[in-house]
Amino acid sequence: MTEGNFVDYVKMHVSSGNGGKGSAHLHREKFVEKGGPDGGDGGRGGHVIVKGNSNLWTLFHLKFKRHVKAGHGEHGGKSRSTGADGEDAYIEVPLGTVVRDTETNEILFEITEHGEEKIVVEGGKGGLGNWHFRTATNQTPRYAQPGIPHVEKDITIELKVLADVGLVGFPNAGKSTLLSVVTSAKPKIADYEFTTLKPNLGIVEYRDFQTFVMADIPGIIEGAAEGRGLGHYFLRHIERNSVLLFLIPADAQDIRKQYDILLDELRRYNPEMLDKERIIAISKCDMLDDELKAELRTELENELPIPFLFISSVAQEGLTELKDTLWKMLND
Repeated sequence: MTEGNFVDYVKMHVSSGNGGKGSAHLHREKFVEKGGPDGGDGGRGGHVIVKGNSNLWTLFHLKFKRHVKAGHGEHGGKSRSTGADGEDAYIEVPLGTVVRDTETNEILFEITEHGEEKIVVEGGKGGLGNWHFRTATNQTPRYAQPGIPHVEKDITIELKVLADVGLVGFPNAGKSTLLSVVTSAKPKIADYEFTTLKPNLGIVEYRDFQTFVMADIPGIIEGAAEGRGLGHYFLRHIERNSVLLFLIPADAQDIRKQYDILLDELRRYNPEMLDKERIIAISKCDMLDDELKAELRTELENELPIPFLFISSVAQEGLTELKDTLWKMLND
């Protein structure tokens, strides 16, 4: 999937259908002079429904679809015939999608399962025909209910990437390079910050044809939790990852400090992020000789509060150990 096709935020105006009017018809038939009321009910207006589809990974198909309108219910007819219900309008979304009310920013619901359906706006109820209003004292009611009108709403659809492992790091830490080596994904790679502007997903093939999904999240900068850079835009994608893989380059001035800053940004954005399992990968370790690596390992064992390992995406060092560790964390 090219970066331009990854759309994870869409605003939309949705409108349900009107309910059909009930009929005030009076029965007329040869030799039946006063047949009484036989007006049918109006049909229900169509709902607007959001439906989960596990085959979708992005909201790109909704990028240019700003208005969604359901069908109107048909009016009731004679002989107590009910009008047809209006056609429901479906909005198919990937799993991990959050739907908000644009006006209040309230979360209406989340879609996490394939085939899961949630109604955004309900169609208007059809009106009752005059058949329902006959009484002993009013045997020929000449009125019926109108249908309930449609409902309109502005909604915001956000995709929070569903992945097993999320790559967390500062810009230019080597996240895209790692993803391109351990999966068949083809993220944009270049030697400047914020090369990645949209999340990239890749499927990591493990032993015995088993797989797990890894997401390359755009780089975090200090102050991201307050919205600096594209902070909120990036951080929401990390919320759904089971394991967080912190990627810190071996040439960083202070590895522990970088880890603390990254962790603090996650905590300030959403404290629940700290409940996720975490591991640190020291990337670009092909720049270190064995002696420097041993010295750094001894130093980090005392400093870092969570497990770490050395990897090099370019030299393909430590990647098997990394996959083994991640698989164990995902399945314990």
